[in-house]
Amino acid sequence: MDVHLIDENNALSLELPKVLDMLSVHCTSDRAKTSARLIKPSTDLYTVKNEISKTQAALEMSCSYGTPAFYKIDGVQAALKRLNAGSVLSLGELIEVRKLLSQINSLCVWYSKCEDKPAQLGYLFESLYENKYLENKLDTAIVDENELSDDASASLAAIRRKITSAGLKIRQSLEKMIKSPSINRYLRENIITMRDGRFVVPVKSEHKNQIQGFVHAASSSGSTLFIEPAAVVEANNDIMILQAQELEEINRIIKALSYECEQIKEQLESGFKAVCALDVYFAKANLAAQMKASVPEINDDGTIVLRKARHPLIDPKKVVPIDVSLGESYDTLVITGPNTGGKTVLLKTVGLFTLMTMCGLLIPVADGSKISVFKNILVCIGDSQSIEMSLSTFSAHMSQVAEILNRADFESLVLLDELGSGTDPEEGACLAVAIIEQLKAQGAYTIATTHYQELKLYALEADGVENAAFDFDAETLTPTYKLNIGTPGKSNAYEISSKLGLSEQVISRARSLASEESVKLENVLEKLEQERKQAEQMKFEAAQLKAQAQQLKTELEAQTKELEERKEYELEEARREANALLSRVERQSDELVEELDKLRKQKNAQDFSDKAADAKRRQKKAINQMYLDANPITQSDDGYLLPRALKKGDSVTIMPSGKSGVVVGEPDSKGNCFVQLGAMKTKVEVTKLRLNESKKADKPKKGHVSTRGVQSRSQRKISREIDIRGLNCDEGIYELDSFIDEAVLSGVSVITVIHGIGTGVLKNAVRAHLKRHPSVKSSRKGLYGEGEDGVTIVELK
Repeated sequence: MDVHLIDENNALSLELPKVLDMLSVHCTSDRAKTSARLIKPSTDLYTVKNEISKTQAALEMSCSYGTPAFYKIDGVQAALKRLNAGSVLSLGELIEVRKLLSQINSLCVWYSKCEDKPAQLGYLFESLYENKYLENKLDTAIVDENELSDDASASLAAIRRKITSAGLKIRQSLEKMIKSPSINRYLRENIITMRDGRFVVPVKSEHKNQIQGFVHAASSSGSTLFIEPAAVVEANNDIMILQAQELEEINRIIKALSYECEQIKEQLESGFKAVCALDVYFAKANLAAQMKASVPEINDDGTIVLRKARHPLIDPKKVVPIDVSLGESYDTLVITGPNTGGKTVLLKTVGLFTLMTMCGLLIPVADGSKISVFKNILVCIGDSQSIEMSLSTFSAHMSQVAEILNRADFESLVLLDELGSGTDPEEGACLAVAIIEQLKAQGAYTIATTHYQELKLYALEADGVENAAFDFDAETLTPTYKLNIGTPGKSNAYEISSKLGLSEQVISRARSLASEESVKLENVLEKLEQERKQAEQMKFEAAQLKAQAQQLKTELEAQTKELEERKEYELEEARREANALLSRVERQSDELVEELDKLRKQKNAQDFSDKAADAKRRQKKAINQMYLDANPITQSDDGYLLPRALKKGDSVTIMPSGKSGVVVGEPDSKGNCFVQLGAMKTKVEVTKLRLNESKKADKPKKGHVSTRGVQSRSQRKISREIDIRGLNCDEGIYELDSFIDEAVLSGVSVITVIHGIGTGVLKNAVRAHLKRHPSVKSSRKGLYGEGEDGVTIVELK
């Protein structure tokens, strides 16, 4: 069993009850509200971690699926006690049981819809036992705390129908009676009323003997008697009997319903406790969401690291986040600085956050925060900031400190405000140093606030003790609430006094009375403060530069990634275009071959020459277009002018592609000329050509035919030999086919193919190709004087 050692007065000083009151507001049932206010800080590490994990689980479930609905079910506690005693419940108590069953069923439905079911709260949901049958039965049977529904049982419905029918018959009989002239004159009013559960009529007292029946009541004046006519006495008796049967059936139904509730009383008690516990855990989650709280790293080694801690009882719009640490490189922190600077708030924040964590509450801090579990949290805070008991006198202050020293150990967190105040400054300072030393010797983790210079010096020299100070803007006389650990603070008494109107003469006199050591210390502190601010500025600038470098790195990585993706896209586009171009070339080549085959078959026709010339032009145009598709040339507008007119053999560069070629024909009237690019010849606008004057035109490669245009027989001056030496097999065959086509169209019957001997590969390929060529009639190797084996003589058809 976990033992709670945290003194309630210390918890009160740190304002834990106020936080628990905030928690209770988020609870629904009175039982849960009471439980929230009575939460005690646990000193067991395992228990604290377990409770924090449950609160975190509730927060995660609320964020993912919304907070489940809770109802006020406090009235069921009395019903559960009566069930344990074997008593029959009232209708009101049965209604409370129905509310509990409805709450349990609602939570079970909500939990079943949660995809992620944290194990930390699973045991509570597993303690909820659904009983929709009994819930529906109670809901159907009970109208309110005073009435059962007709649907409670078939017998009850039948009895009530009979009562209604009998009452209707009596009314009909009495209505006939009061409408009768012989009776009407004796009545006070022509109405039917009831007395003692029986139907009666109001009769004038002086005519009571005129109507036979039983008198049930008289008016206050005695002038009217309420008489039950003898004719309806029997019918009224029947109604009374039926009403007795109704009451008996109602009691039977209530007893049966109570019995069914008694059969599941253990489940109802388990469900009630689980519902109240869940109400508290989800209230913790809602409070955490309200405070924008998070889960700290929990330990029991005395380490406290609070990042951007915000006191929950200060207005969120005014609270200043605080960074503070203890227990890592030092176990004692001495905080100095002017009054109203935030020292007491810091003490309370550290103590309160420790208590909240030990209560299973999340705390409003940033990620990376740490909290330690302590066996004792010992507090001496004697200011007027929401502290009800005045501990401002020196005797009361020392009384508390003495008690703290008696209890403090290595599992204690000690918080001391204005240590050693209320007495002679010199003696108070010495006492403060001695108290800090004793707490260190006992192993306690201590945070103390002070104005004493001696404590500042002690913190500078002692191991495990660190100075800290709150900034104070002397110009505006306002605190900044920013804690700087590592440097002691100045009291700023002279500056504040000057701003408040104290004369410079008095302040100068005060300065002259200060001891030399105090002046030196103040000067050192001022220098340290300046250096700290410079270091902070440099740290800020370094952080900015680091952030900019990181941003540039991120942007560069993004650009690199985008370029890689663009590269892949462009390559894919190029592949698609190349495939499309290849398909076009193949299709056009097939068309050209088919057309040439048709022309060969028609070479005896009269218009053969014209058709052949036209086909040749279209072939050249198609080839040129294919080359342009593969090597697109865009318009250049760099203002370049040719230094002279182009002529055949000039070396030129085609812009903007940068490809070099040789002019093979003078420009025509449209400003176009043919340029040889490797094995291809293309027509280019003269404006896109740049003359390479520093280069002489390269001689045409062997194998290039001197004349490639298609001419009529009267105009042709075609060579009768072709030199394809130096070309590979494919290039040589291609040039040879083109030359044979021109020769056939020009009417040449014999041609000479110069291929050389070499390795024999080109020679053999040419001779094998000529044997299959449809335009070749015969072929032979050259004779002596013709080139012998280095040439092949071809006779064309």
